[in-house]
Amino acid sequence: MKTIQQKSIIRYSISFRQMIVKEIEEGGGLEQVKKKYDIHGGNTVQRWIKNFGKNHLLNKIIRVETMDERNKIKQLEEDNKRLKLALADAYMAKNCLEEVIRMADKEYKTDLKKNFGEQLPDNTKISTK
Repeated sequence: MKTIQQKSIIRYSISFRQMIVKEIEEGGGLEQVKKKYDIHGGNTVQRWIKNFGKNHLLNKIIRVETMDERNKIKQLEEDNKRLKLALADAYMAKNCLEEVIRMADKEYKTDLKKNFGEQLPDNTKISTK
């Protein structure tokens, strides 16, 4: 018989959270404070800092790029947009052609896709409407 171990959920008071954030802001390292107060969870204290503290303590992603890289990215985005439009046009043309084939099949009571390449008898006249 297996025993089910219940997971305990720890709730911290607002004053405790603010105390932790203040301690970190005053120079206590994030990891040291987490160890000191036995706080688990990767983003727990990060959320507290975001809510109660100064955002300068949060990790930020800073992207440094040259003008050439920016121009290249802009060019690639323009190419991507152009290619998406070309693909949409190709789908539209394909759908139109399939509709023409469907209408021709209905008009001539045949399956053009199956009969493609077969020669029509000499006495067959194709009318254009």
